[in-house]
Amino acid sequence: MQFLELVLKNFGPYAGTQTINLRPEKDGNPCPVILFGGMNGGGKTTLMDAIRLALYGGRAQCSTRGNLSYSDFLNQCVNRHTPPLEDTRVELTFEQVQDDKLAQFKIVRYWKKADIKDNLSILIYSEIVSDWWSDKAITNTWDEYIETLLPVGISNLFLFDGEQVKELAELETPPEFVVGAIKSLLGLELAERLAVDLEILAGRKRKEIAGKKDLAALEKIEQTFKKITDEIDSAKQEQASFKNELDKAQKNQQQASEKFIYEGGKIAADRSQLDRQLNDYRNQADKTRQAMMELASNTLPLALISPLLSEAKIQAETEASQQQAKIAQNVIKQRSDRLLNYIAEISLNPQQLDKIQDFIRQENQELEQQAGTDAPPWMNADNNSIQQLENLLSYQIKAQQILARDQIEEIKSIEAEIDFTDRQLAAAASPEAYEKLEEEVRKAQQAVAIAAAACESANRRVDELEKELAKNQKELESYSSEYITIRNSQHVIASIAKAQATLKLFKEKLTLKKLNKLEIEITDCFRYLLHKTDLVHRVAIHTQSFSLSIYDPEGKPVPKHRLSAGEKQLLAIAFLWGLARVSGRQLPVAIDTPLGRLDSSHRNNLVERYFPSASHQVILLSTDTEIRKVEYEKLQELEAVAHSYLLKYDSAKHQTTVEKGYFWE
Repeated sequence: MQFLELVLKNFGPYAGTQTINLRPEKDGNPCPVILFGGMNGGGKTTLMDAIRLALYGGRAQCSTRGNLSYSDFLNQCVNRHTPPLEDTRVELTFEQVQDDKLAQFKIVRYWKKADIKDNLSILIYSEIVSDWWSDKAITNTWDEYIETLLPVGISNLFLFDGEQVKELAELETPPEFVVGAIKSLLGLELAERLAVDLEILAGRKRKEIAGKKDLAALEKIEQTFKKITDEIDSAKQEQASFKNELDKAQKNQQQASEKFIYEGGKIAADRSQLDRQLNDYRNQADKTRQAMMELASNTLPLALISPLLSEAKIQAETEASQQQAKIAQNVIKQRSDRLLNYIAEISLNPQQLDKIQDFIRQENQELEQQAGTDAPPWMNADNNSIQQLENLLSYQIKAQQILARDQIEEIKSIEAEIDFTDRQLAAAASPEAYEKLEEEVRKAQQAVAIAAAACESANRRVDELEKELAKNQKELESYSSEYITIRNSQHVIASIAKAQATLKLFKEKLTLKKLNKLEIEITDCFRYLLHKTDLVHRVAIHTQSFSLSIYDPEGKPVPKHRLSAGEKQLLAIAFLWGLARVSGRQLPVAIDTPLGRLDSSHRNNLVERYFPSASHQVILLSTDTEIRKVEYEKLQELEAVAHSYLLKYDSAKHQTTVEKGYFWE
């Protein structure tokens, strides 16, 4: 993927229309870095938010959204000086290799303050007509389509800011967004989901077999087990993150909504309407085909022999002309004979008589040529027949051909709508899946209210709940095993237990295998950035918490507190860089406030080693104290900068304009 252009209209501090060229090339040569300079509060983070908003809409993790609803967030993004009738717009153009071909996309989102609901349009560039055209199918399924290009779960590995790097550098364990990205990249989410599904299946089997008395006891144990598990999860999530439980519950709700969209729930809700549309389109297609059959039963087939009919018309006209010429020839000959006789009587001199005779003879020869041969006509058509043939060729056939072309275009249009509707229905979730997705959304909404009350006691009860959970789990396993043995149904639970053990072993081995590759990438990135081969020999990742451990060339651990603040930040950047490389996706990298608190040495390492190599396209958003004049000149010396822009903020008007250049140009 490669960003080509960003257009902002009345968005945040950007009044009017601002068009920004993001192509990573200069004078036809590839240059990865696009540099934006601006002071704090001048609109740098707004540019990052605009890219996220264009890609993900309501799912975008924008910096200024907080707990705002999507409509309130859109209202907040409207520039204060926007005229009432003008819209706010974000357009992002990018190109992507698909099926060994380079395709260009343009995402257009726009809305008005009076009606805070964004309108989305996805345009595809056609080389045939050299213009953009709207793709309805991709527009309607964009949330699912963008997940195949840049999933929102790993987007923070490519679109991140200095605060994320700072947070990652200071924490002993990675924050939630990094842990989620690691699990997504390593495929661990599937194993965890399968483990949950197996436990649900085991619970269903217990309830199916248990008697009324046993069922009540079993359900009581399971309810206690679930209650303790939920409480432990809530408490541990609060311990592992600086975010409160309410925020996490809201993220779970957002994920459930995203899953609802991604797995076709949104389309399934409109299934009945789509079915009616599809039936209407098919009826229209049948009517159009019937009209075409009726048209074919008239004079339209004569269009196949139009050249032959034209030749017949020409032949008939020629014969009619020859007949008229013969009649005229006889009349003129008789008159010429009378004229010659009269001339002979008036006694002209011989020379004058010869000239008159030659003239009359020449005229007669011309008439004979016009009359043609003496062969009898084979068409023998009268003027009425010729006129009918003329009407047939000039009007009737042409009119029916035009009508036939219109009907063909109509049937093509209807069939395109049928195909588009079929594709929509194919992407819809089944009724069972739709109910499940809808139920998950409802449960996630309920969890938001529960999380606010549960977060206060989570920290105090983690140890107590874990002991109680272990006791309850043994009781549940003992009860289930004893009861199923009595009912001769131990096979189901035993098989599930074996599957869970196998799945646990598989997850462990998969984690070790995938983390080994990730460790190698992070180590290479860190050593490359640090430029100290004697400090770090290997970076290891804990298989449970995904925390990082550093080892020196002698195999001894290097405590994290021994690292300087700059080295910690380089480690955090190496972590994100390694994850991005392991993802295998060729995606742009955008970094807001990239240098933070780094000293000059570490700054030079990032400027010389990371920025030109992080990706084929690197968008940097910096203040004048981060990428200073010396770093800017170094990037220019490396020929890494394709474009540089300066975000000029007018504090009186509260507006930002984008100008070419940088602080020292």
